[in-house]
Amino acid sequence: MVSRFVRRVRTASGAVAVQVVTKQGRQVVDVEHVGSAHTDTDLALLLGVAQDRLRPGQDVLDLGDLVQAPVRLSDVADFTGRSVRAGGAPVQAGARVVCTASLVLWRVLVEAYSTLGFDVLGDKAFRAMVLARIVEPVSKADTVRVLSGLGAPCPGLRTLFRSLKRCQERDYRSKIATACTAFSSRAGGVGTLVMYDVTTLHFEIDDEDDVRKVGMSKEHRVDPQVQVGLLVDPTGMPLEIHLFEGNKAETRTIVPVLRAFQERHSVTGLVVVADAGMLSAGNLNAIEDAGFSFIVGSRITKAPYDMAEHFERHGTYFTDGQILESTRVMGTGKAARQRRVVYQWSFARNKHDDKAINALIVRAEKITTGKTPLSRARFLKVTDATKELDQATIDRARQLAGLKGYATNLSVEHMGGHAVTSAYHDLWQVEKSFRMTKSDLRARPVFHHQRDAIEAHLTVVFAALAIARHLQQRTGVSIRRLVTTLRDARSATIEINGQRLTLDPDLTPTAHDILHALESGH
Repeated sequence: MVSRFVRRVRTASGAVAVQVVTKQGRQVVDVEHVGSAHTDTDLALLLGVAQDRLRPGQDVLDLGDLVQAPVRLSDVADFTGRSVRAGGAPVQAGARVVCTASLVLWRVLVEAYSTLGFDVLGDKAFRAMVLARIVEPVSKADTVRVLSGLGAPCPGLRTLFRSLKRCQERDYRSKIATACTAFSSRAGGVGTLVMYDVTTLHFEIDDEDDVRKVGMSKEHRVDPQVQVGLLVDPTGMPLEIHLFEGNKAETRTIVPVLRAFQERHSVTGLVVVADAGMLSAGNLNAIEDAGFSFIVGSRITKAPYDMAEHFERHGTYFTDGQILESTRVMGTGKAARQRRVVYQWSFARNKHDDKAINALIVRAEKITTGKTPLSRARFLKVTDATKELDQATIDRARQLAGLKGYATNLSVEHMGGHAVTSAYHDLWQVEKSFRMTKSDLRARPVFHHQRDAIEAHLTVVFAALAIARHLQQRTGVSIRRLVTTLRDARSATIEINGQRLTLDPDLTPTAHDILHALESGH
């Protein structure tokens, strides 16, 4: 039987050594020295540390009474056979806190970095930048402060910049992408579906260059920007990230990203899901010719023609979740191809659309009555000096309320209508990753100005996003809450008579839940 207990032993100098002893039967197999005390306060502190080191579930000596009751050096018998001279040199007693550190948080982040396979880079400075961005996304120059505040290994600023240079020279992004895809495959993420979307990152500069250009901005900004294409698996784990010129059309970004993914991993037969912004006949043909299937949002304006038979026989009556299918020729001339279109009607979407239509009608009515100055409005018809509601447009909008369309080149045998709509609904995972990239990881504004530096910055954000998504998936807790909770759990390093000890923090219930989820893998 193995047992562990705390032993207090008088040393030759008159101090009291606190030890954790492990015995197997009557045989002592290990003695761990905790520290030596020269005052009653030191002794009580060391006994507390020793008690923390005893593992639960074993036969241990209960130190509760010893720690809570007054502890005195004089209570410990002197087995040394020597006495301390009364006039000897004074003993330096007392304990002090040397430093505190968020070691729990740092260990969690380092373990996640390793779990995803990013250690293959062998670059601790790059790892430091990635993990620091998860904790507090700041400029590279301020990363040193973040790491110091954590008590984590802190490379110098020049070392960080040299790491950014190595990032491009050694193609870290390719290795990270390979690691992410391998991890996703092991976790069952990359099966047959991948999701794609595009966002923009702006720069606070006045002049354009070869990559930072003024282009179409969803946020209506006029700053130079770059386009960022992101490919993720159905759980949101990033698989590919690519940089494009700021004025490049969104529809021209998807094929290069898919081809890069295909070449990197030698995969075929994947289904890519994208929003309606990617819908152009030529674009869909290119995706298909590259060996991919697709599911993209279809513009609902074609629905009255595609579903003419339904509207003729049933009017606007649908059942919740009802699926209707049609085919439509997309493209002209040699680019024309027959496409399958799946429509779904949703009761919740119908209520949302009706509410939006009513609000637009009210807006148009205020313009017709002169309560609001003339401006563009969806349901407003202006003829010469006459302003009136466009009833035909309103009726058409009412007819289509609740419908959502999806275009695909998948056959019904390969994927049914409900499966098509379900796959498209997972597209929110890309949007969530983009929100995390822009808010939690603050990928913008970008302060780099050379393309290689911008690419390296994007690689850091790519790795940080993968870790953040992994931790959120494992714990069910947002990355912001996880960081805030574990960052406050600070370990303390104390010094007692020249000996240093690190004390673990008292964890909150939330911190315990997070760590338990990470350990259990749920």
